[in-house]
Amino acid sequence: MFSILSNRRRRDVLRYLRRDAESASLGDLAERIAAWENDIPVAEVDYKQRKRVYTSLHQTHLPKLDEAGIVEYDRNRGTITLTDRAAELEAYLSTPDEREVPWDACYLGLSALALGLLVAAWLGVVSGMAAAGLTVVLFAVVAGANAYVARRDRIGGHAAAEDSGTD
Repeated sequence: MFSILSNRRRRDVLRYLRRDAESASLGDLAERIAAWENDIPVAEVDYKQRKRVYTSLHQTHLPKLDEAGIVEYDRNRGTITLTDRAAELEAYLSTPDEREVPWDACYLGLSALALGLLVAAWLGVVSGMAAAGLTVVLFAVVAGANAYVARRDRIGGHAAAEDSGTD
């Protein structure tokens, strides 16, 4: 199983099938993975990007997943279907970058910290400007992280620094 999961594209196939659809066409799958790998929306994937992923999925990755019994790959129809055996991999596929960030808890904690800084400024422990400045900086950092994660999730999920997963 670790050999199967050692490749980014194979993990992406499984992620797409378990998150978006239990069955997919090779063309749709290649387009989605190309978008993830290039950190762009699906609509912006060009022919070369799609073809590169399509070829490696068709020739290498889908046959390996099919042989392992994790997906059923019908080469003639170009369809891929997740099998029940894929559930065995769930524990290995849940990575921190796929887990949802509890933004409500982040902002609630940040608000509590800002309130503490306000009280400290009122008591004269810290200056009002220092408390205000630190509050603004902390909110900006958390809001920036929130925006980054939201953008990444809108276009499919991968940070640009991750490996492309080719063999």
